[in-house]
Formats: sequence, C-alpha cells, structure tokens
Amino acid sequence: MKVFNTLTGRVEEFEPLNNRQVGIYACGVTVYDLCHIGHARSAVVFDVIVRYLRYKGYEVTFVRNFTDIDDKIINRANKEGLSWKEVAEKYTEEYYKDMDRLGILRADIEPKATEHIKEMIEIIQKLVEKGYAYEVDEGEAKSVYFSVEKFPQYGKLSKKKIDELMSGARVEVDERKKSPLDFALWKASKPGEPWWDSPWGKGRPGWHIECSAMSIKYLGETFDIHGGGADLIFPHHENEIAQSEAFTGKPFAKYWIHNGFVTINKEKMSKSLGNVLNIRDLLELYDAEALRLFLLSSHYRSPIEFSHEYLKEAEATLDRVYSTIMRIEDFEKVEPKDKSSLDLSKISSELKSLRPEFEKAMDDDFNTAKALGIIFEFVKELNRFMDKKPSSKEELNLLFTSKETIQKLGSILNLFQRTPIQWYRDLLKTKKIEITEEDINRLIDERTQARKNKDWQKADSIRQELLSKGIILEDKPERTIWKVKV
Repeated sequence: MKVFNTLTGRVEEFEPLNNRQVGIYACGVTVYDLCHIGHARSAVVFDVIVRYLRYKGYEVTFVRNFTDIDDKIINRANKEGLSWKEVAEKYTEEYYKDMDRLGILRADIEPKATEHIKEMIEIIQKLVEKGYAYEVDEGEAKSVYFSVEKFPQYGKLSKKKIDELMSGARVEVDERKKSPLDFALWKASKPGEPWWDSPWGKGRPGWHIECSAMSIKYLGETFDIHGGGADLIFPHHENEIAQSEAFTGKPFAKYWIHNGFVTINKEKMSKSLGNVLNIRDLLELYDAEALRLFLLSSHYRSPIEFSHEYLKEAEATLDRVYSTIMRIEDFEKVEPKDKSSLDLSKISSELKSLRPEFEKAMDDDFNTAKALGIIFEFVKELNRFMDKKPSSKEELNLLFTSKETIQKLGSILNLFQRTPIQWYRDLLKTKKIEITEEDINRLIDERTQARKNKDWQKADSIRQELLSKGIILEDKPERTIWKVKV
C-alpha cells in the first residue's frame, strides 16, 4: 500500500508504527451550523480509508473530534438566543443526521473539546515551562501564546517559510503577541463568554490546542495518520505539529492525508462567497448514495467540481448497477442445465481479476475513481454475458459470484448495498413521485389482466400513465417489474 504524505510531499509505502495496528485522527467539525458538501467530502474520504484499512486486516482506531467551543459557536448562540452549549448540542445532533444518511461510520472515539480542558492545560503549562509559550497579562486573567520562532521547523507541513510568512503578515499587529505569527493556546475570557478555571485565571482554549490534546490522549504521542481537508494544512495542522512536537520532543504523526476542495464554478466553496451547499438541501434533490458516489468519483486529493449534472450522472450510474443486480436476480429463477453452451473464458477471467485490480487501485493512495471504473467496466461485461442467456450451473454460478463480489467490493465504499427494489423505493421518495408503491402494483395488475384480455389499448394506456409519473415498466417472461426513471 502506498499513500501520499503531505508532510514529505511524496507517495510513500504505508508502514504503520505498530505492525497491523493503525491510529487515525481526522479533524471534525465546529458545531455551529449545518454541514455542507465540503464536510461531506472529508467525512466520506476518511470513512473509506478506515473501511479499506479494516478490509486489508488492519486494526484501526479512528478518532474524530467535535470543536464544541469557538468564537463561531458563541456568535451563533448570541444570534439564536441560546447558550453556547445548546448550540453545540443542536448542531452535533444535526451533524449525525446528515452523516448517517451519507452512510458514514461513527468514529471509534468522538471526543469533544470541552471534555478535555484538563489535558489542554497540562500541555500548555509544559510549553510555558519549556520556553515555547509565553503569558500575556489581560487584566484579571492571562492569555498564553505559542512562540513560533522557538520552533525552527515551523512550516514543514505547508512548505511555508517563517520569514516569508512574517513579511506577508497583516499590518495591524496584535500588540499582545511577540510576533504576528504566534497563536493563542489559551484565551483570557471576555465578559459574557464561557470560561474554565486555569493557572492563568478564567479563560478558554485556543482552537489548535484541542486536537493535540485529544489525539495524544487517545492515540499516543506519535501515531500513524492525521488528516482533514486541505484548508486545514495551514495554519491549523501546522500549529498542531509545532505545539505537539515542542511538547513531546517526538514526531507527531507519520502520515498526513488531506482531501481536496469542492469547487463551484472553479471557485472554492466558502461562506464568504455565498456558494455553500448544505448536505441537507442536496439530499432533498438527490439520493444520498448518489452524493457519496459523486464524491468518490474523483481522487480524494484532487479538487472536485460540483454541478447538478454530475449528481444526475451519479444517480444514472447507480441505476445501471442496481438494474444489473436485478437482472442477475432474475436468473435465480432459471432451472439450471448441466452443460455450458457459452464461452466462459472472458467473463471468468474478468471476474478473477476484479478483486485484485480493485485492490491494486485502492492500494495506490486510495484511488477510488480508478477502483470504481474497474467495477463499472465489469458491470458492462456482465450485461453482455447476460444478453447471451446463460443457463447452465456453471454459467449461473459465475453470475451469482459476480453479484456477491460487486457487493463485497462495494461495501468498502459503502455503495451498492441495497436491494434493487429498495433502491427504487428510496428513489420514489427522493424524486417526490406522487404515486405509492401500492398504486403502482395495482396498476401493473390491471395492465396484466388487460394484456390477458388482449385489451392492448388499456395496457398501453396504463404504461403511459405510469411513465408520465416517472415510472418505467419492464416486462419479464413471468412478471412485470417497475423502475423509477432516472
């Protein structure tokens, strides 16, 4: 297995620190608003990384935090007339609703910043003692800042140089800081803000220190993988490295993995540009699995351009896979013959190579785009094979094994796990089609009876009526099935 390491800037062999055990820390959300598609991308990427490592036999401990105290949370609390705690709890609950719909596994440990104040204070105290941090008097309490110049390796993750950062620092310098690059480890509380007792008086932690405290507590002073969105490389992850390595004197994380941005009209999605797309709003229009497929259809490090057309394409692609699975299920009713009449060499060879080719793609820095392409090519081959009407035991077993393999590999991406009928039932709701499954089946029964009576006009009328509502009928030898038009 190979992974791209942001720290070294190259693809490296993946060799965990402790044999088959892997510790992963991914930065979670600040819970002050609904999650957007950028959050979805990061969540899906790390969900698949965890699933694939477990598939490969690694014992994974996955930690993803919640930032539940922050200026944004305090501002939202004042705006909504709630306490900061109520805001954090409200949007943590909303986060889970969205992530559950996207099929995101819960992390093994999901720590909250406010539950780890003690650990943060201990790290800050040690940094002050070692000369990496300094106190600033704020009246009744003190703030504590990390001195960037005391950590000569600062910038090694983002490839930024301290002197260049200094020259690009804002003109309006914070007088409390020795250098404009220094960052807050502890903030003296302002009137009306939440606070915790500390050796520096009443205050609250800075943003960066929480992830160092929680990752070290649950994964140790050095662990395997740290990651998140590319927007976290600087300053958040850069600051994490500085404070953590200054505290422990050891390397912080071995591999740094960052997913690319979601762009809209080639611009990064951001609240300031007003182009933020909430997960909740998108799931009103598209199936959740289609959104997941869309996010996995590009390599995780590449930026991914959002468009409604791409989401529609993802739904159409899923429909092809579920239609293929449904087609295979029809062959379960075939009475198998003893002798094969078809040339099985091509489909047998494709099936044999499916899993190793999929793994090869995933072993190459979790290349989900390539892995999906391998599955989709195999699905095409399967349909060509079914066109030849396989009927022997050997031919049918190849089909059924193919279905199992597609769904097994799909489980690593958490795709193709529904039954075809469930896929169409869910589409009925997503597409807000104004007809119930019960009514569809009733009309199919009426049409079947009309066909028996050779009332072709009525049969055709029912087909057209359903089609006008977005329902396609497909006549099989023994029955008629329905699908939702995608």
